[in-house]
Order: sequence, then C-alpha cells, then structure tokens
Amino acid sequence: MFAETNSAAAPSKKGYSDPNISSSSDSGAGDDFAPRNSSFSAYDPNRLSGEGSPMMMSPWNQNSPFAKSPWSNFTDNPPQNNVPQSGLVGSLVREEGHIYSLAAKNDVLYTGSDSKNIRVWKNLQEFSAFKSNSGLVKAIIISGDKIFTGHQDGKIRVWKISPKNPSVHKRVGTMPTFFDIFKASIRPRNYVEVKRKRTALWIKHTDAISCLSMNEEKGLLYSASWDRTFKVWRVGNSKCVESVKAHDDAVNCVVSSVDGVVYTGSADGTVKVWKREENGKGVKHVLTQTLLSQECAVTALAVNDAGSVVYCGSSDGLVNFWEREKQLSHGGVLKGHKLAVLCLAAAGNLVFSGSADKTICVWRRDGAVHTCLSVLSGHTGPVKCLAVEEDKESAASGGGDKKWVVYSGSLDKSVKVWSVSEMAPDLQQMALMQQRDGDFNWDSIPSAKY
Repeated sequence: MFAETNSAAAPSKKGYSDPNISSSSDSGAGDDFAPRNSSFSAYDPNRLSGEGSPMMMSPWNQNSPFAKSPWSNFTDNPPQNNVPQSGLVGSLVREEGHIYSLAAKNDVLYTGSDSKNIRVWKNLQEFSAFKSNSGLVKAIIISGDKIFTGHQDGKIRVWKISPKNPSVHKRVGTMPTFFDIFKASIRPRNYVEVKRKRTALWIKHTDAISCLSMNEEKGLLYSASWDRTFKVWRVGNSKCVESVKAHDDAVNCVVSSVDGVVYTGSADGTVKVWKREENGKGVKHVLTQTLLSQECAVTALAVNDAGSVVYCGSSDGLVNFWEREKQLSHGGVLKGHKLAVLCLAAAGNLVFSGSADKTICVWRRDGAVHTCLSVLSGHTGPVKCLAVEEDKESAASGGGDKKWVVYSGSLDKSVKVWSVSEMAPDLQQMALMQQRDGDFNWDSIPSAKY
C-alpha cells in the first residue's frame, strides 16, 4: 500500500498517491513501491514509444559531486570538454520534513512539506517562510499575487504577498470560508452522504486535498481530494460552485486544460475526461470519456501547454499518453521507471516523470514519438513533486538550445534544481571525449544511435 491513511478515510484497496515511508535517507522505498502488475489493462504494456528502458543511459547523468549545503552551483566547478550542460544546479536539504509540493514562478520557488512551514526560495537562497497550522501541505499553486495551498485537513488556504514587503505572506482566506460553511449548514439540502450513515456539507472536502489546478482565463480553481470528489472554486469570491463525485476511490490528480476540458486520475485506476459547461453564473462538468481503466492506481497527470497530449503516470511505473488531435486516442506507453510514477510535468517539447525509484526521466516528444534524453539521479528517496520554468538566460541568448529549470521535491527531505536542455546530447562526441579520458562505458548507452 502507498497509503497515508487518516481517521476519515477507509484504506484503499489499491493505494493512494502518497507513500508513508521511513524518514531515513535509505528508507527502503523499494519494498513500499514494488511494481504491481495489472491483471487487466486496456493497453499492451509492451507497446513502447521511442527506445526501450533508458534507466541510467546517460553518461553525464550520474550523481553529482557538487552537493554542498545548502546550495551549490555548477559555476563553482564548470563542466569540462563542452559536455552538454544538463544536470544538477543546486541541492537544498532541510531536516524538517518530506517535500510534498512545489510551485515556481519568475525564479521564485515555494516548497510545502509535512512540517508546518511553506518556504520561499529566490536565487537559490531562502527568501521567506510562512506557517500554516494545518501541517502537511499537499499542493501549491500560484496565481497573480496569491498563493493557494491544499492541505491534509481538506482545506484550501489563500495567501497574499505584501505589496510593501515581498518577503511577507499573509493569509487572506480559507476555502470554503467560515461564512459560507455557516450559511450552507442551515439548509439540510446542502448535506450529502460521504460515508455510510455520515453526511457532510457538499462545499467541504472531507479528506485530504491531493492536487490543485488553475484555469486562469475563467478564474476557476480545481481541487482533487481523497474524498473521491473534485470541487470547482471561483477565485474572485472564494465560493465553491460545484462538487463532482468523480471516482470510486481517492482522486489523486486533476488538470484543467484548454477549451474547458478537465482530466482527473484516481486510485480506482481510471482517467476521466470532463467538459465544462457554463450557464450564466453556473458551472457544470459533464463526463465525456474514460481514457483508462486498469487495476493499478493512477498517481499523476500532466497536459502539455497546447493541450494536445495528455500524460498519465501509474503505480506500475508506466506513463501512458493520449493525443487530442486523434480524439484522445491512446498514443503509447513510456517505460522508464522501475517503481511507481509519483509526479509528471510538461514544458515545451519535454515531459518529466518523477518516480519512487528516486529518478526523474526526461522525455522529448517529436510528433507521437518520445525519446528519453536523460535520467536525472541524485535523490535518495522517492521523487514526489516537480515544477518547471523556462531558463531565462537561454531564452535571452536566442540560441537554438532551449533550456528549462526543473525543481524536484523528494521524500528524502530535499529539493534539487536541474538545468535541462531540449537538445539531445551528441553521444558519439561525448564518447570520444570521455574515451580519451578513459572513463566511458559504451554499455551505459543501450540502443544509442551513432
């Protein structure tokens, strides 16, 4: 089981997306995250996109020696021989808790953990921090000058950056608001059954919030929860405008995409597609399609910027994807992990998958074909969350090599920062350079194309 259980939730037969593992660095996560083969799958698991399993295929992708605390930069030890500069930029280790959530915007990074602190980082240094009495912070999303955090207690908290002092963050609200709860509690029709012989207000989550997603254009915030629902909030007035009983088990992920399409993934093994319909001030989401139905839990979802490809990570270590231009037909399976995929992120032509096997696979999409460019290794615990931003320096240079800054949070209590290039490394050139130095192993690049 991967479950983090609490008194409000019955244990899932398939497990939730959050592992409950030891806090030691070599936590034995392999036992907790052993692959669980599905007794039934709608898709052939042997159907691959691109090359075979790429684990540790990249010779420049080994554990970095540049791991000084709290942060270290490659500028201190510049790479030699013009090896492609993709790799670890810095690492932060704090002993206050496992990292469960990340959000990044304009070089500012927010980190949430199972401590009571939300930390803010700027220029690879701690910039600020603010405390939530609820403890575990499972999701963070940034919108304008507000930060929304989803918590284990089922509440969304809203924070605002002080215009006078950007290092000061003040809590400006909770969703649902106390007034809305009081107002709704007066009417019996606002109570729905959440468990046998137990009712609760429909505007409140009754279990942990697992994920948040924002539709900036419509000003709508989506929250997914272990209570098997996702809820829709109007950011302007902090009101819950809809609650959808979406799945038969914990909802682990929700993603709002283009054209009013919303995707949800659950521990019940399904990925569902919802279409937003608006009638005046009302909002309603209608189920239009079920993309996946399998035995193992769905643990992560991501959609590329154009909304044309949907990615789904599962507890069996696979990443399935669907192509919207082909009526969301199944495009293939990415096999790069030995254990559960816990998080996904898409940026440009790249897709990043973080796993309980402690690695991050970097995939590049060319049409429907995905190739693994590298495997980022260095974490000593499961990789729980990812955030990606465009590298502003590479964008300003106007060169052909587009780079991304990738933040990864882990249950080893660390956050790592990576620089990742969209260009594939010239493996033959690297081999010649490293063979000259006597430290290259051709066996480390299976199926390499020379």
